[in-house]
Amino acid sequence: MARRYDPGRRQRIIDAAIRVAGDKGLAGLSHRTVAAEADVPLGSTTYHFTTLDELLIAALRQCNEGFAGVMAAHRSLLDPGTDLAAGLAAVLGAWLAGERTGVELEYELYLAALRRPALRPVAAEWTDAVTEVLAPRMDPATARAVVALMDGVCLQVLLTDTPYDEGYAREMLSRVIGPPTGAASGG
Repeated sequence: MARRYDPGRRQRIIDAAIRVAGDKGLAGLSHRTVAAEADVPLGSTTYHFTTLDELLIAALRQCNEGFAGVMAAHRSLLDPGTDLAAGLAAVLGAWLAGERTGVELEYELYLAALRRPALRPVAAEWTDAVTEVLAPRMDPATARAVVALMDGVCLQVLLTDTPYDEGYAREMLSRVIGPPTGAASGG
C-alpha cells in the first residue's frame, strides 16, 4: 500500500496538542492523546515529534505567534508620537480579552520551561521578540523591564481571576517607561 501524502498532518498534530493541553493540561499530553485528538496514527506523532519536548516546543512557538499577532495589529506602537504606555495597556487588554484558554495555555507552556529545559530557548524567543518590537522606542534594559511587567500583569489577572484593569496597567507601564522621548523636563 502506498504511503498517503498528507502535507497538513504536522500542523494538525500541533493544533491537536494545543487542544489537548488546553483541555487536560500538560499532564494530559502524550503522543497517544495527541494522535487520538488529531485523528492520525500514533506513529505519525512520533515521526514528526520524536519526543514530547519537541511537540511542546512546536506548540509554544505557535502560541507565541498569538501574542505576536496582537502586537503586530498595534503597529501604532512604533510611532514616537503615540502614548506607548497606553498602547501597550491596550495590547494587553486585547490579548486578555481573547479566548482565555489560549492565553492560559500560552503561560502554562511558558512556565513549563522551568522544568523542561528544552523549552527555555522558545520561552526566551517570546521575550526577545517583544523586546525587539519595543527597541525603537526605548533602551534594551527598559524594554526587558516592560516585558517583565507585562508578564506580571497578565499572570496576576490569570491567577487571581480579577478583571484586567487597563488604567492600572497604563500607570505602571508609564512608571517603567518614563516620560516620552523629547518631553520637556521641568526645571
